Amino acid sequence: MQSSYWGYWLVLMGVAIVGLMVSVNGLTTTSTQDHYAVKEIVEASMLESVDYGYYRDYNEVKMNKEKFMEVFTRMLAENMSSTDTYEINFYEMYEAPPKVSVEVKSHSGTNFISTSDYDVTTRVDAIIQIHAEEIGR
Repeated sequence: MQSSYWGYWLVLMGVAIVGLMVSVNGLTTTSTQDHYAVKEIVEASMLESVDYGYYRDYNEVKMNKEKFMEVFTRMLAENMSSTDTYEINFYEMYEAPPKVSVEVKSHSGTNFISTSDYDVTTRVDAIIQIHAEEIGR
């Protein structure tokens, strides 16, 4: 009888340790993962929203703002966690030369009292730079 209690305590401690490890992992890696994911999504969205017809006609790189915002929100929704809430702010969106500043606010999971406060802020500034050289004759 006494050894069965030790078995129950051992299983209970194992479950508690696994739960603690999962929660600590979620708290510590959120900001880093969000930063790199948002950075990659911004770069991919900018490349997808380049107006290639305008580039062919005027030899100047131009981005469509509305298409960038649509592609960015679609990609963010596909790649981020569906259980968290995010707030997206767009700053300094220029079509030519293409430059955007995007801020994504999310929860790290540390604030259990108020879920309306965003405590992880990821801000990414991106510019498309193309250096093309004309091939000699």
